[in-house]
Amino acid sequence: MLTRVHEGPSRTVSIVIDGTAAEASAGETVAAALLAAGHVATRRTAVTGSPRGGYCLMGICFECVVTIDGVPNRQGCLVEVQPGMRIETGVARAAVAS
Repeated sequence: MLTRVHEGPSRTVSIVIDGTAAEASAGETVAAALLAAGHVATRRTAVTGSPRGGYCLMGICFECVVTIDGVPNRQGCLVEVQPGMRIETGVARAAVAS
C-alpha cells in the first residue's frame, strides 16, 4: 500500500477527483495524489477498456494521463497539484483540432 513519507507537518490542498473532494499534500504531483487517494487506474484504454495507471512516474510512459481542469491528456506525474484543481480519470481522449 502506498504511504506518504514526510519530514514534519505538510500543508494540504483541496482538490477534486472525479467530482469528489479530496486532499493532497502541497508539492506532490497529480499522479502521487491519485495513488494516495486510492486511484490506481487513471484511465482505461480506448480500444480494449483495460485499466492503465502510473508506471514510470517521470514523464516517459504516458500511462498516467488524466484531464486536469478541463484539459485532456495531461501527464499527472509532471503536474503539481494546485488548490481547487479538478482531476478527471477515465478514458484517454484524442485531442481535437479546432
